[in-house]
Amino acid sequence: MNRLLIVFFLISGSIMSQQFTPKDAFLEKWKNSQEYLLKIAEQMPEDKYDFKPTEREMDFKNQLLHIRGNMLWLGTTHFSEEKFDKNALKENLPETKSETIKTLKEAFEYVYTQVQNTDDDDFKIEVDFFAGHKSKLQILNLLQDHVTHHRGQLIVYLNLNGIEPPRYVGW
Repeated sequence: MNRLLIVFFLISGSIMSQQFTPKDAFLEKWKNSQEYLLKIAEQMPEDKYDFKPTEREMDFKNQLLHIRGNMLWLGTTHFSEEKFDKNALKENLPETKSETIKTLKEAFEYVYTQVQNTDDDDFKIEVDFFAGHKSKLQILNLLQDHVTHHRGQLIVYLNLNGIEPPRYVGW
């Protein structure tokens, strides 16, 4: 029995170390974050997409577009060879709820693909960032933290409109 447990732990530890690189952990969480945010975006009725709790806040739709813009900026700047065009974010803005959700989903998928195609060793590379030199691994954390921050605001927007948010997914 003890030998069997030892073999099991050795095998499972080996399998886990192969499945849970920082990149793999991020990609799993990123997919779950995408699913959760898209559910939140679906929950809000289209006629409430312009809701904002105070004058200084972005409305619901612009919170989603802000999240999208940050994803495209960081995903392009730090995980692709492309040059990020900030002005392109202001072109062809989605008008409807379904268009907004579609562009948000595309941004999630873009970042997923860019990160998936990044070599594991590249996450150690430091990049110039407005907050100082950061590793690409830190940029991954920023990507997720930014989504989480604004998603929390969107949950408040739902609650203020009497809409029950989707069940939390945090992994």
